Amino acid sequence: MCGFAGCLDLSRSTGEERLKQFAASMADRMRHRGPDSSGVWADEQCGVAFGHRRLAILDLSPEGNQPMPSPGGRYVIAFNGEIYNYLDIREELERAGGVRPWRGHSDTEVLLAAFEAWGVEESLRRAVGMFAFALWDRQERTLVLARDRAGEKPLYYGRAGSWFLFGSDLAALRAHSAFRADLDGAALALYFRHNYIPAPHSVYRGIFKLLPGTVLRIDPEKIDAPFRPRYYWSPRERFEHALDNPFRGTEEEAVEQLDFLLRRSIRGQMLADVPVGAFLSGGIDSSLVVALMQAQSSKPVRTFTIGFKEEGYNEAHFAKAVARHLGTEHTELYVTPREAMEVIPRIPEIYAEPFADSSQIPTYLVARLARSHVTVALSGDAGDELFCGYTNYAHMRRLWGTLSRIPLALREAAGFLLRGVARSGLRNLVPKDLAGCLDAPRLEKLAALTAAKTPEDAFRSLVSHTQGPGRLCGCSEGASFLTSPSCGPRKGSLMERLMFLDFGMYLPDDILVKVDRAAMGVSLETRVPLLDHRIVEFAWSLPLSFKVRDGKGKHLLRELLHRYVPKELVERPKKGFAVPVRRWLDADLAPLEKCSLSRLRRDGVVSLFGRNDGEGVFGGEKTNESLSPELRWGLVQLHQWLGE
Repeated sequence: MCGFAGCLDLSRSTGEERLKQFAASMADRMRHRGPDSSGVWADEQCGVAFGHRRLAILDLSPEGNQPMPSPGGRYVIAFNGEIYNYLDIREELERAGGVRPWRGHSDTEVLLAAFEAWGVEESLRRAVGMFAFALWDRQERTLVLARDRAGEKPLYYGRAGSWFLFGSDLAALRAHSAFRADLDGAALALYFRHNYIPAPHSVYRGIFKLLPGTVLRIDPEKIDAPFRPRYYWSPRERFEHALDNPFRGTEEEAVEQLDFLLRRSIRGQMLADVPVGAFLSGGIDSSLVVALMQAQSSKPVRTFTIGFKEEGYNEAHFAKAVARHLGTEHTELYVTPREAMEVIPRIPEIYAEPFADSSQIPTYLVARLARSHVTVALSGDAGDELFCGYTNYAHMRRLWGTLSRIPLALREAAGFLLRGVARSGLRNLVPKDLAGCLDAPRLEKLAALTAAKTPEDAFRSLVSHTQGPGRLCGCSEGASFLTSPSCGPRKGSLMERLMFLDFGMYLPDDILVKVDRAAMGVSLETRVPLLDHRIVEFAWSLPLSFKVRDGKGKHLLRELLHRYVPKELVERPKKGFAVPVRRWLDADLAPLEKCSLSRLRRDGVVSLFGRNDGEGVFGGEKTNESLSPELRWGLVQLHQWLGE
């Protein structure tokens, strides 16, 4: 786990020392991603420079430092992540012959040798891991950027005048003198809808996130052409292939196969030259990961849990019970609301662009706790998206089953009326016990759901925190995985398609961003065993009945977990990893929220602040009634990110 950054001078007029200075200053903005060592490399003739910050996980010696040249000298790489099957790749290369003596035993060195033997894209198809990297091809004089299949590791890139900039963090790009911090209104509209900015957008105009599973080649002679990343692993193609080739065994055979795949994934991800542990919430996913870690470990696994003293938000006692049963070396820390809120001022530093999933706070706290004992932590993320863990999927199937029987014209008329009620204040005429269910955000969402033309449109409305983001910033929304026809699958049941949409956007752009940035903020590497692409493709091939049983999701995960942990320790309603944001905003954080709205109104970041004509959503005094708690939190985080 590391951080890298670099620049490409398209004019080729910058000297080597100046190139190295640029790369070093960019990389130093990410010291938290790699506190163990740093390095720079530059080629004055080509105008390219790499900077790297290293968090040493494999091969702790200087032989693992970067930027690193390939054995034959064709490539130079700056790499972030881990290749879990690098020993298998190394063995295959050695059997084929022609490999020079190894300098060390890092996965980066093996990956470079694979590039020379098989080419970049073929090597990536053989690799199992999480990664992002920049690669300079000295032979072709091209820059290659690549990102792992699921999007665990970040990579930003874009044009800045006569420079092309790239790196693991937007803070690194901002360190270059050519960078221009122009906000992208289309990306802000997406942020207001989701509380995160989905790829390929970033908060800055002209700066993009590389899509998961893609490679981007930059030829300095053709830089003016539109950027066209190419998939080496297309999620839609793999999803549809899995549906066309379904698992045909029994449920018991599926449990056995999942046990084998997950054990193999965890065994590879436990490999490190530094201490390894795991996050443990006591839920299905994290308990299963820890159970299979402990089953393959000769000593107690280190596990970590954060507890809250507020009733309804604490699950630490469940995690403790699971840890006791499995025999792990368990560490828990109870925090007060005040201690949790003390993280808020650090959020803009941790997340280099606006990000407002409130579970970022406990995620940071548990990462900080783990880092005091280990350098690597495994997590149970992705179980919901792959094995139907979210209740939204079943809700959407039932809702669309009802809506689809009503003519669209009638639904559109009903949506128009509901939207009018939401904006006119007529809901105040209904009884008080009903008014709580008819606040403006709920009515706006109901109106959008009612008038949706497709189930995917309805799902987008269901998971949105506001239904009119364009009204907030005066810009049309950018395209996203949820709205792009080229991304959505053409096959599968509704619930399967919705899981796929979450895998393609919510997982990489919210969940994995939250975990990566929070953990790297304390120099902790996180690994996600369920995102081994062989498990992903296996999950997609399973019949829905293996995932949902008796109204509960993650059936196959549960069946496997019950082999290791008694059912009574893990079977309970899902709570999530949440903090009481609405309560905080109504009390302790009320002054901060008021300041945020005032600042955003004053600076015109949101175009309709101050209007009270029935269209502006922030015109009245009762702002809290006009916004969902999630959007209120998002506005506070936007204000924090913009700075006082």
